[in-house]
Amino acid sequence: MPTHPGLCATCQHVKSTATKRGSVFYLCLRSQTDTSFRKYPPLPVLQCRGYEPQGDGEALQTPPTPQSDT
Repeated sequence: MPTHPGLCATCQHVKSTATKRGSVFYLCLRSQTDTSFRKYPPLPVLQCRGYEPQGDGEALQTPPTPQSDT
């Protein structure tokens, strides 16, 4: 059962990666410059002092399910 990422869904400091097996990981880009942020925070993120919403409605969408190469 997929977990909604909470604030990460609309944060400008997130990069999502989907695996071929269907898992989705949310990398906090703030962790690259500030070690107090977890690289992959436990979801859902309900509070975050580094949260900044994406501009112009660029909300993160759940990545598409990877397609098999068959």
